[in-house]
Amino acid sequence: MMQSVTGQARRAVSVTGAIMIAAALLLPVGAHAQAQNGLSNLFGGIFSGPNAAPSQASPGPGGGQTGALPWSGEDGASGHPLMTAAAIREAAGNFNNCVAGMWPDAARRGVTQENFQRFTAGLSPDLRIMDLMDSQPEFTKSIWDYLDILVNDNRLAKGREVLAKYKAQFDATEKVTGVDRYIIASIWGIESNYSTQMGDRSVLQSTATLACIGRRQAYFKDEFLSALEILNRGDLRPEQMRGSWAGAFGPTQFMPTAFKRFAVDGDGDGRRDVVDNPTDLIASTANNLKKDGWQAGQTWGFEVVVPQGFNYMLADRAKAMPIAQWEKLGLKRATGQPFPHPGEKAYLLAPAGAQGPGFLMLQNYRVIMKYNPAEAYALAIGHFADRLRGGQPFVQPWPRQERELSRSERLELQQLLAQRGFYKGTPDGQFGGQTREALRNFQASIGVPADGFASSDVLDRLRGR
Repeated sequence: MMQSVTGQARRAVSVTGAIMIAAALLLPVGAHAQAQNGLSNLFGGIFSGPNAAPSQASPGPGGGQTGALPWSGEDGASGHPLMTAAAIREAAGNFNNCVAGMWPDAARRGVTQENFQRFTAGLSPDLRIMDLMDSQPEFTKSIWDYLDILVNDNRLAKGREVLAKYKAQFDATEKVTGVDRYIIASIWGIESNYSTQMGDRSVLQSTATLACIGRRQAYFKDEFLSALEILNRGDLRPEQMRGSWAGAFGPTQFMPTAFKRFAVDGDGDGRRDVVDNPTDLIASTANNLKKDGWQAGQTWGFEVVVPQGFNYMLADRAKAMPIAQWEKLGLKRATGQPFPHPGEKAYLLAPAGAQGPGFLMLQNYRVIMKYNPAEAYALAIGHFADRLRGGQPFVQPWPRQERELSRSERLELQQLLAQRGFYKGTPDGQFGGQTREALRNFQASIGVPADGFASSDVLDRLRGR
């Protein structure tokens, strides 16, 4: 949600809303960072970062899991020394001492010794999380498939019901924060399918496991201690704090540290309940967006028609310019309407390259990216919000004839780019900005549109076919 690690944790865990839906398509990897399917996997292979996929399970004694898949007992795919099977076993053997050793830090945060002992009693490590943290799915879905999954008639109908049911709460929150109600409703719908799919792992157990075992212990120690603070203060009960394997919980998937920063008591009852209290949930999600820089009264972006022969080297988040300048370069709104504020700065996103629609992204899109730093996620949120508002589907077609590259093909593509001197990173099969830039430079060198789209044709050209 906030920093890159937090965002990765949420992406790797969030989008509980797409869980069951994506599960049918993505098994057995799981992405929903909340249940074998979610945005984490959904979008991990399209635009950014590592994927992870948790398995759902029923709570057991002490916040543990019953019926969950066991740890594989294998080294993690990341190759990190703390993710070897031997290191995981050693750290798991020291789990109780590790948790007990965090008492002084908890005390400094105001957690009472009685509550520390009560909330940590019976905790045991959930080693299955080690597999989920390092999972690397072989196949991913295309962005148009994800949009089909996440922005559908059933979810739109439920979203409109939620907007009507909680109109008073949305009215009040919108008046105070200036944050668009449709964006809040969109996040609620995509993250948890309107509170119906939020994950069922104990936040305390998950964050304690990650604080003591694996490659992100320092980060998750803060999350674990923050979870203890939330319980100590009485905002939530332990049974309410259930969610993804990485600790995101509630209908809009707050990490414990994000809860501390953004959660508010919307109805004045003395508690910040972002799980079961719609007023607090709506107000807290809006507060998050507002503090991240949401601009009241502005949209997130526009679908645009990109002219033939356009220089796609300009399609870069770092190359924002006034919309009027984009118009001079030949870009027009796909709907044919004029841009409302030509002076606004925007950058061009071409998620399917020259074969698909383009999008001019404004400040509010960047804010959504802070909530979850995956471009595909932010595009889905913005589009779903527009549809809830009564807008139409995207005008231009996606290149549905294209197939997504497998992980082995993505890895090969990076290796071939590196051999030709275009890619300077370590090939890992994960595509981010560095890979796209390398792709653009290679495409420009062979005289094809430098759109950074990893098609099978580009891979064939790299292979010399």
